[in-house]
This record gives sequence, structure tokens and C-alpha cells, in this order.
Amino acid sequence: MKRKIIKINEEKCTGCGVCIPDCPEGALQLIDGKARLVSDLFCDGLGACIKACPTGAMTTEEREAEPYDEYKVMENVVKGGKNVIKAHLVHLKDHGQDEFFNQAVDYLKKNSFEVPVLEAKPLACGCPGSFQMSLGQKDLSQVKKQSPQPAQAANLQSELNNWPIQLKLLNPNAPYLKNADLLIAADCTAFAYPNFHQKFLKNKVLIMLCPKLDSDLNVYVDKLAGIFETQEINSVTIVHMEVPCCGGVEMIIKEALNQSGKNIIMKDYTVSLTGELI
Repeated sequence: MKRKIIKINEEKCTGCGVCIPDCPEGALQLIDGKARLVSDLFCDGLGACIKACPTGAMTTEEREAEPYDEYKVMENVVKGGKNVIKAHLVHLKDHGQDEFFNQAVDYLKKNSFEVPVLEAKPLACGCPGSFQMSLGQKDLSQVKKQSPQPAQAANLQSELNNWPIQLKLLNPNAPYLKNADLLIAADCTAFAYPNFHQKFLKNKVLIMLCPKLDSDLNVYVDKLAGIFETQEINSVTIVHMEVPCCGGVEMIIKEALNQSGKNIIMKDYTVSLTGELI
């Protein structure tokens, strides 16, 4: 079957082992000085290890692979003890993998292991981007005091200069890319940051993507590398959310720059879940 699974660039992997603890499923091991995917059966393809890798050697790809087997994974996970079991359950829960989560709990119960209680807050599994939370409402009275006058607000206008904006739909030969200043943004940033148009978008060409939900990120790397190589891009501004999975935006761009052999000025901004720049 075809599914997402971890891919390791051996040339970039230094064998530091930082990724190993972030894979409680036990899919990764250090062998001959490199991190290796030891079994398709153990890899859920959710990529908790990607953010941990300091060299950008970890990505995901869609390929033929053995179906992920939660029961076999649990045989491996329980050997690590309570903390590893808990980390694995949180990892599944944060990614909305309810079927696998229920299978894991079922395994624990059938084999007389204690089922850990999960706190109602994001834990350090590397995947808080999927955790459900209420960000709350701001004090509307204060917002009213700080808001611009109605006449000023009416003058706000879109700074969008190109279409389409999704990387998957973008034509690398589009004329507006020539000598452009690119704004490459994760999808959620435009909704999370209230001043997105005026702060980031003015006089820039917008490209949007989601490193967590979009498939075949290697195609994105190749497309961006082609743009960098042929279009004489002036600068690149990156905007992504604070959640770890969003760090994939920077990883994709750096790999594309590496492939293109270009050295382009790059600025990187991070937006918090409460809509502030970090």
C-alpha cells in the first residue's frame, strides 16, 4: 500500500541520535553511524522526528510500504516503560489518530499494563500543532480603544499581487516571479496574524503551503529549487506558526536553495497561536 513514511538523507545525517527519543514506536535506530528506518511496520509517517533533526536529514515521502501495525508497535513501546508508553499515546492523540490510539489502549489493557492518564495540555511529543485548545476572547473594550477609526479601517485593502498562491498550483515560469521578493508562508499564518497583508505581503509574491497536510513535499522542494535557479529571486521571507510541524516550511526552502546552488537573502518570522510575532 502507498502511505507516508519517513525518509532519511544519509548524506545529511550525522548519526547524532537526537531523533531517536522522538520515535517511541522504535522505527529508528542508529546503525553504522547513521539513523536508519528499521521497519515500515513501526513508522506511522507522522514525522515527530523531523523537527528534532538538527541537519534537516528527515523528511516524509509517499511510497509503497507495509501497513503500519499498532499492535506490533506496542510490543516495542512497552519495553521502554511508562514514560515511553505515555509519549506514544500523546503522539497518537495529538495527531488525531484515534483508531491507533484505541488499539494502543486495547493492547495495554489486554496485556495488563497500566493505561497512563493524559493531561489536558500539549506535551513534549513534538506535535502540539494538532492539540485542541481555546485561545479565548480578547477584552473587546480594549480592542475598541486601540482599533483604528472607521474611516481608516475602510481604507485597508488587499496587498495580494499574484494568483494562484498555493505552491501546488503555482507555475514556476509565471512572469511575476522574475526578480521577485517572495513571501513563503504556512497556510495558517494569514489567519493567525491580524496584520498579515500590511506587515508581510506588500510588494511581495505570495506562496503558501502546509508542511504537515500537503503530500509529496519533495515535489515542493523541486519546484522551489527550479524557481530559485531560473527566476533570479531577490529575497525570501518565511512566515510560519510556532508549532513544531510548521518548521517544515524552513526545511523545504533550505533544501530547495541547496539544490539550486543559490544564496538568497532570507528572513524568518514565527507567529504564535495567539497571533503575535515571536
